[in-house]
Amino acid sequence: MALYAAYASNLDPEQMASRAPHSPVRGTGWLAGWRLTFGGRDRHWEGALATVVEARGEQVFVAIYDVPPFDEAELDAWEGAALGVYRKIRVRVQTLDGDALCWLYVLDDYEGGLPSARYLGILADAAEAAGAPDDYVKELRARPCASIGE
Repeated sequence: MALYAAYASNLDPEQMASRAPHSPVRGTGWLAGWRLTFGGRDRHWEGALATVVEARGEQVFVAIYDVPPFDEAELDAWEGAALGVYRKIRVRVQTLDGDALCWLYVLDDYEGGLPSARYLGILADAAEAAGAPDDYVKELRARPCASIGE
């Protein structure tokens, strides 16, 4: 099985259980040398979408899942991989058990733009459900967001 590192709404174990029901959570970790940011504008989310970009000295909290090929295909559909919204890359995730080689989705668009308040709330709730540290969740909730109609 391949290891998937979730950093956005897929941090939520309930959401992952519905999207990839045969993919157990393996643990959590940190994507060191990367930062969470937003890019593009998706009409369904009223703002920019989550992605990660390389950034020295930064880190992103992730949940790691064991994903079989049939669940991977379902996640690809959810994430719009076939439509070119997101693409997959391989990264190293730091865990308490050592580094893990995982794949994750990155937005195939420009960095920039603000997410909607609703989307930020979903990300913060998902991070909290996955066991992210309180200061990480608090920082997510404090991020600037797009005004309605922007």
